[in-house]
Amino acid sequence: MELVGEITADRPLLVLAVKEEAQFLGTGLPMLLTGMGKVNAAVALATALARGPRPSLIVNLGTAGALRPGWTGTHVVSTVIQHDLDTGLLRSLTGETYGAALTLDGDGGPVLATGDAFVADADARDRLAARAHLVDMEGYALATAAAQAGVPLRIVKHVSDEADEGAVRSWRESVAGCAEALARWTARHLAGHF
Repeated sequence: MELVGEITADRPLLVLAVKEEAQFLGTGLPMLLTGMGKVNAAVALATALARGPRPSLIVNLGTAGALRPGWTGTHVVSTVIQHDLDTGLLRSLTGETYGAALTLDGDGGPVLATGDAFVADADARDRLAARAHLVDMEGYALATAAAQAGVPLRIVKHVSDEADEGAVRSWRESVAGCAEALARWTARHLAGHF
């Protein structure tokens, strides 16, 4: 976990998993690097929010794998799910719902599936495509932490790969271009907050 800058109540907090995704952000906004995966993301954001003050908005910027053919570019997510938690089974065991889908203010944008596994297998991708458009490793955890703290969250993902056997190589080759696209999105949509 690394916090760059100071969180204030009148500005958004940018949240990214790794420095490679943040390499072109020169916004002057506070930025939290969480590390990869749901646990790292949830712990880092919850810790930053508990220390206070809370930001006006949390903006999660990052890369995502495309689960469906033709998905490219930058997307504002409308719904986030956990793909590696068996919500139905847990409900049958306990009568409680754990890991229900979370709706965000994404204006009809895609569904993001979050899980701790880096999806790099066409069969896994195809199974997930029935439920979501994109896949990442932090979104659901960040959405949960933000909701618990009462801070609005926007998730913005740039497609880095096709979540298949070439995903690891594709991510490494495309992360710089993705970081540039995310920096452009930030400059265009958060300009009034610098």
